[in-house]
Amino acid sequence: IPLADARNFINRYFKRLPKVEEFIKKTIEEATKKGYVETLLGRRRYIPELKSGNTKIRSLGERFAVNAPLQGSAADIIKVAMVRIDKQIEEENLQIKMVLQVHDELIFEVPEREREIAANLINVMMENAYPLKVRLKVETSIGYNWKEATK
Repeated sequence: IPLADARNFINRYFKRLPKVEEFIKKTIEEATKKGYVETLLGRRRYIPELKSGNTKIRSLGERFAVNAPLQGSAADIIKVAMVRIDKQIEEENLQIKMVLQVHDELIFEVPEREREIAANLINVMMENAYPLKVRLKVETSIGYNWKEATK
């Protein structure tokens, strides 16, 4: 799209959601001061690009600074959920097998007789993996393969 249209779109977005722009600015300022950002669980991502004299590299660092706490926190939360789900499966002696993680999705092999138990257990564990102000919402679907389950 033309640059003017893109600028207009971004300006309208920030006008409707001023807290987003505030978050971005605050995050970049803090990251520049400290040299790193942190996830909700305290994992750090150092960003030396923020100190660069090269505008393109510094801009890249700013994008890292905004993205890393969000993506990193999401990764932390799903890892916590995975560990808790695995522990619960073992404690209840279930035949459910966690086979794959793709971003924010977990894929399980579940015997038919344990489908309902699995869906409930996975939903509860994922939705409560980490306390947030906004409740996490999980959707469960079933299929004989990933394509079928994501219809």
